Amino acid sequence: MLTEKENYLMTLRGEQPEWVPQFTFGPAPGQTTTVAVHMFEPPIINQHRENGGGPDIWGVNYVATESTGNALIPDNSSFILPLDNIAKWRDVIKAPSIEGIDWESMVTKQLDKSGIDRTQTALALNLHMGYFQNLMSFMGFEDGLLSFYEEPDEIKELLEYMSEFYMAVADKVLDIYKPEILTFMDDTAAWANPFISADMYREFILPHHEKWAKRGRERGLHMTMHNCGKCESVIPMLVDIGINLWDPAQTCNDLKGIKEKYGNKLVFAGAWDARDRLLEPDVTDEEIRQSVRDSMDTYAVGGGYCWNGAFLTAIGDAESQRKNDVLMDEVVRYGHSFYKTH
Repeated sequence: MLTEKENYLMTLRGEQPEWVPQFTFGPAPGQTTTVAVHMFEPPIINQHRENGGGPDIWGVNYVATESTGNALIPDNSSFILPLDNIAKWRDVIKAPSIEGIDWESMVTKQLDKSGIDRTQTALALNLHMGYFQNLMSFMGFEDGLLSFYEEPDEIKELLEYMSEFYMAVADKVLDIYKPEILTFMDDTAAWANPFISADMYREFILPHHEKWAKRGRERGLHMTMHNCGKCESVIPMLVDIGINLWDPAQTCNDLKGIKEKYGNKLVFAGAWDARDRLLEPDVTDEEIRQSVRDSMDTYAVGGGYCWNGAFLTAIGDAESQRKNDVLMDEVVRYGHSFYKTH
């Protein structure tokens, strides 16, 4: 019997799976069913996430936001690197020492605690939330965006310093985790437009993603990229370095044009957004179900598609939970029969 893991990996290989896979970063709280993929980050990097907030490895304080189900965001009341102090970033941004760490024990304990069954669930290894996002967390968006123009050399040196640290950690843990997938993250766009141009992305950000991608290519691993918003301008660069899944592939992008260009070479994990009519208080169950069918009918034919979407609201919001129950019921019902009828 085909597992969720193998069905998902078939999709990443560009094949048509037996059913529409569900893309996840891991099981939802309280979830007992097997997930196709589970993302891990080395504990030395993600302790603030495990703690539900607090300072990250660079000294940025993260706080939970109730309205988004306690997702973490940088505390915007006190950024650690103002623009007028950028030349002194070396006094502020200091990578933690990785000397003397028992990497084998650290990773083994993390995996044992997770209870992951590697025969049933693929392991995706992530290192960080993104170079662009890290910089914005240090400086805030106003100073962070200005810094690319006013202090480009300092920003390049700062990003190089960070990537050297992340790659040093990567080289310690890659052969212990033995992932099937490398995960990339960098939210460089909003809904309407990117925050930086494609040329700036190529100059400042891409070289550091390429370092991680090189390790993936050398090992023959699948590689996925998380980038929200209208980031279509950087998609060709990502495909060129070996990215073969993009999440959440939001509908503000020219998804039909991108699908036509790349086919199953670039899997969409998403192509559905909780927007417009779906957010109205009187939206019906049938409208929610139809939105699932519309997305799959448009993008899942022949493969190259994973479901990735939900109504994101405060924990305990009964109405949103009802909507999500309807949504996911249709994802499973329609998704599991999809390739029998299409």
